[in-house]
Amino acid sequence: MEYITSTLGNLVHQTAFFSLTWGNLIMIAVACFFLYLAIARGFEPLLLVPIAFGMLLVNIYPDIMLHAEDSANGTGGLLYYFFKLDEWAILPSLIFLGVGAMTDFGPLIANPKSFLLGAAAQFGIFAAYLGAMAFGFSDKAAAAVSIIGGADGPTSIFLAGKLQQTAIMGPIAVAAYSYMALVPIIQPPIMKLLTTEKERKIKMEQLRPVSKLERILFPVIVTIVVCVILPTTAPLVGMLMLGNLFRESGVVRQLTETASNALMYIVVILLGTSVGATTSAEAFLNKQTIFIVILGLIAFMFGTAAGVLFGKIMCKVTGGKVNPLIGSAGVSAVPMAARVSQKVGAEADPTNFLLMHAMGPNVAGVIGTAVAAGTFMAIFGV
Repeated sequence: MEYITSTLGNLVHQTAFFSLTWGNLIMIAVACFFLYLAIARGFEPLLLVPIAFGMLLVNIYPDIMLHAEDSANGTGGLLYYFFKLDEWAILPSLIFLGVGAMTDFGPLIANPKSFLLGAAAQFGIFAAYLGAMAFGFSDKAAAAVSIIGGADGPTSIFLAGKLQQTAIMGPIAVAAYSYMALVPIIQPPIMKLLTTEKERKIKMEQLRPVSKLERILFPVIVTIVVCVILPTTAPLVGMLMLGNLFRESGVVRQLTETASNALMYIVVILLGTSVGATTSAEAFLNKQTIFIVILGLIAFMFGTAAGVLFGKIMCKVTGGKVNPLIGSAGVSAVPMAARVSQKVGAEADPTNFLLMHAMGPNVAGVIGTAVAAGTFMAIFGV
């Protein structure tokens, strides 16, 4: 009887009930809320489901992220090894490969002025950098936090890893992916505040056809120009353009399908769960995380506003041929931001179709955020 009691006692103490803290319970509730947003409300489920589940796992069983050097047998937790691929910038770069293979760069090629809108939307990044410095973050930590303003999760993870800011990588990544998912909620009020109904109703001319030669040359030329000027952007811009070259060359259909489907989704699972698993209660529930989330939101809002305001300038310069709403798509959330531009424009005039016009700044924003990350890396000599 004593043996049975002892065995049952040991089994009970092996459960998580005795190790759960109030912080763990709060994070479990947050994880369940994210799952609700993803599954019931449809907010970017491909991102939020793995992130939320990683968050759930690490707050129930912290050893799933146990570092190998802290382990008695030298073997780390499962998600620790997934996370090492984030730290080494492998998974973010592979995400860019998939994005390139999935994305049509035609609208950007047809309307090169879109590059200006994509560049304008990066203003939020540098505004947040100054804000983070004012909040007391170190220069490298401020740079890692500010890149959230581009609404680009992979680039945020990439830069945090390169600048050795792994301690705050979890909050940065969760904030970046959360704002990517919440683009349809955050952007429309800003867009409507900064534009008139007349501007929102502007119909843009149909984009010119883009030749196959232009589509093939574009990724090659962009890679040469950007990577010669900022070699540190090669992992992101190079993979983005390689994926697009797969797509546009037309001779490697199997590689295109693999990069845009199987590989992309495998990487999303690994990256999402490992990012979510960095949000243990100890690492996430602190004042610094709150500052990161607030600064990220401010950066994203500033980026959206800057894109719309530059769109208004282009509207004036072109004599009303540019709808300012497409400027908000200059953030990197592809294709969500472009869809929001279309949605807000259609609310003003149901016959207005802005999606393809907005895809130009949207794609330019992806390149712009990668360039911003490369600029920070160059500044700090990484």
